Amino acid sequence: MTSTLYRHGVVHTSADPFAEALLVDDGTVAWVGADDTADGLVARADEVVDLDGALVTPGFVDAHVHVLETGLALESIDLSPAGGVRSLADALDAVHRTATALPAGEPVLGYGWDELRWPEGRPPTREELDAAGGGAPVYLARVDVHSAVVSSALSHGAGLDRLPGWSFDGRVEREAHHAARDAARAVSPERRTALYRRALEHAAARGVVSVHEHSAPAIDTRAGLVELLDLTADARGGLPHLVAYRGELCVTVDDARELLEAIPGLTGIGGDLNVDGSLGSHTAALRTPYADDPTGAGVLYLAAEQICNHLTAATRAGVQAGFHVIGDRAMDELLVGLGAAVDVEGADAMARMGHRLEHAEMVDARTLAALVLLGVRLSVQPAFDAAWGGTEGMYAARLGAGRAAALNPLADLAAAGVPLAFGSDSPVTAVDPWAGVRAAVHHHAADQRISARAAFRASTRGGWRLAGLDHTGAGELRVGAPAHLAVWRADHLAVQAAEGRFSSWSADARAGIPLLPDLGPDVPPPDCLRTVRAGVVLHDAL
Repeated sequence: MTSTLYRHGVVHTSADPFAEALLVDDGTVAWVGADDTADGLVARADEVVDLDGALVTPGFVDAHVHVLETGLALESIDLSPAGGVRSLADALDAVHRTATALPAGEPVLGYGWDELRWPEGRPPTREELDAAGGGAPVYLARVDVHSAVVSSALSHGAGLDRLPGWSFDGRVEREAHHAARDAARAVSPERRTALYRRALEHAAARGVVSVHEHSAPAIDTRAGLVELLDLTADARGGLPHLVAYRGELCVTVDDARELLEAIPGLTGIGGDLNVDGSLGSHTAALRTPYADDPTGAGVLYLAAEQICNHLTAATRAGVQAGFHVIGDRAMDELLVGLGAAVDVEGADAMARMGHRLEHAEMVDARTLAALVLLGVRLSVQPAFDAAWGGTEGMYAARLGAGRAAALNPLADLAAAGVPLAFGSDSPVTAVDPWAGVRAAVHHHAADQRISARAAFRASTRGGWRLAGLDHTGAGELRVGAPAHLAVWRADHLAVQAAEGRFSSWSADARAGIPLLPDLGPDVPPPDCLRTVRAGVVLHDAL
């Protein structure tokens, strides 16, 4: 049994808004309180950590991650402005430099391009990738990872030109994109394990103690998900906790039971089980055509009958189901399928399972009422609004300003009592939980902004709740709860410390509200000093 005493800081806990210290015993929070009381606990602690004014919070949960692709993206060309790529010409230069440095035949991978941010206003063509890559296989994923552009070498090797979703200019979506992803992810078992570890360690360094992995046949293998569960099963392995979802469509309860047997420890059958695609790739299914493509209204991948069968199969197997749904037409189809499943299984049985939806960006009043009545849980990504919202963003370009203004209605969802968890959809947006909280607080639509406290809870306790694990006490720092925590410092807090302990914080401890950092748009985000899972240190910069 080991114990660590954290003192001389600020502890975010509803148990005591003035708490300055916390004791962890054998992976569990054993005590929370004031520094003067902590003096009597120093002798019993194996480690005493002087926080020097730092903040201790519950660790974050990223409720939507693709671990393998996150690892690949971390080791590939960053085609976003953050990676220094601000034009099509920059992207082709980066491909050329990478291809020149790689062994012959090694694939060139890149993630994060967005043609709307480039002055050329278009992605690379197959011919341009052939020239830049010198004939190497090249796969460049769009920022939403629902489409990509590929070179001739990769196309020929994977037979993409014979699949739905292939375009002669090298753009791939749907089945062609799935095959291109498979080709791009053809790595050795040893490298696959290393990629898993890199992605999970990356998350831990950002204060994340648990990730919800959304696996699917076009994303990773069943064996890969089993390996991830094994790697993360014990906190002593030094990696974040993992909640496993597998997006395979079931028709009968036997299908669901077979999958549960094949992947022990599976939390849900679904997640990235796509009802439609994405707005950026013009594949999200819409009621009316895209503003910038009046001939297209997206793609519906699943019909109501398939959705109903899947929900019924999962419910009878006693497991949570889930779907990726973005467009309003896709949500309509989802609700028809959900209603049919309720007719078969009963509303109480469906609600008990807590079936979940990923993204759910287009939710009108009728849809919201149905979701509340049926007990549906939502996993959403506030960073999507930060990246693509507003009158000049991708949403407005794709939908027009009027429709775009109604996307990601966080305040409406929270006010209706829909269980919410926040995630990144990494590598679509970065694993950066504070950025997600900030995005929710500063939503482009002022009437859809939520409080920092509500956003923080959706980023911490919300993830445990959606996975059915909140009964453990995870997501809170209180006596008896698992010691899943993170320690933070921000430079601006140290500067203001002399002005009074509470002057730097957004919430008022005197009102009994746990303290949070200032999340103003011009304030630097907190730095993660330590991440702890069940008392085990995953990341340490102390």
